[in-house]
Amino acid sequence: MAAAGAAQPTAADQPAKQVFGAADLPAALPARAIGFYSKGCLAGGIAIPTDGPTWQAMRLSRNRRWGHPDLIRLVEKLSLEAAAQDGWPGLLVGDIAQPRGGPMLSGHASHQVGLDADVWLTPMPDRKLSAAERENLSATSMLRKNTLYVDDRIWTPAHARLLMRAASYPEVERIFVHPGIKKKLCDSWTGSRAAMGKIRPYYGHHYHFHIRIKCPPGASGCRSQNPPPAGAGCDSSLAWWFTDEPWAPAKPKKDDGKPKPKKRDIQLSDLPSACRMVIAAPGPASEAEVTLGADPIARIARANANNAAIRASAFAPLPLPGRIPLPVPRPAN
Repeated sequence: MAAAGAAQPTAADQPAKQVFGAADLPAALPARAIGFYSKGCLAGGIAIPTDGPTWQAMRLSRNRRWGHPDLIRLVEKLSLEAAAQDGWPGLLVGDIAQPRGGPMLSGHASHQVGLDADVWLTPMPDRKLSAAERENLSATSMLRKNTLYVDDRIWTPAHARLLMRAASYPEVERIFVHPGIKKKLCDSWTGSRAAMGKIRPYYGHHYHFHIRIKCPPGASGCRSQNPPPAGAGCDSSLAWWFTDEPWAPAKPKKDDGKPKPKKRDIQLSDLPSACRMVIAAPGPASEAEVTLGADPIARIARANANNAAIRASAFAPLPLPGRIPLPVPRPAN
């Protein structure tokens, strides 16, 4: 029991993943990516439809189909162009962001501002997947078992064309792939390498690739990552991934007898202050209003009205934690 006179805790004192994980719909505000990819939130997000002519969304129970409109439109564009020009039958779209962004209940450290999207390296089948398949179907690894190298029985030229197309878009900042996939591209790609440097090797990412776009032009309060190094990235920086160093287990710290500090969750108060407005904002009447293809003029008008009302409240205290519904745990990535 709190001592007499103690301040009641607010949502700002809760782990941010619980606050943002509890939101089922986005903040009905003008679209805005707030903060950095791994420390921020999303206002005015929209959802990619569960099915499109050249995509299907996966793991629907996670409710992570949301993103900044610029990113959602780019995923749609990639799916259409890859199908029309690259021999790729369609995208299986993985995690993008939660409805209001922010830290996730499980999985990613990034994907917080609606500018990151995961796309499976498994091509879309020529039929509509069932709800159960979308939850349980496993993506296909591109690697030979127990190696760092691509399995040529699985990898196809269409995989390479898909990745290079995604990297070619000017708004794309980075594409994260497994080092083995980057090496395969370096060794085999014969087309233009102007965008090759955007394809960055990183741990994991042999089942899917990760698209990250820049902050939208003129966006305030959004911080892009530093540009990748110049060049194609097929040099010693890639060779390092094929040494023992990146994969060596971390050296245990010397036991000094002191208790190890518990890892601290990011609190809402740790995020940009505008994220409090995102949490306090009302949501749309339904998901249909904020899904790709919905009437943008009506949506923007409602968002501007909500934005003005919230600003007029001068950041009134947020609801007490007891009034915020507890999130339902979702599967890990």
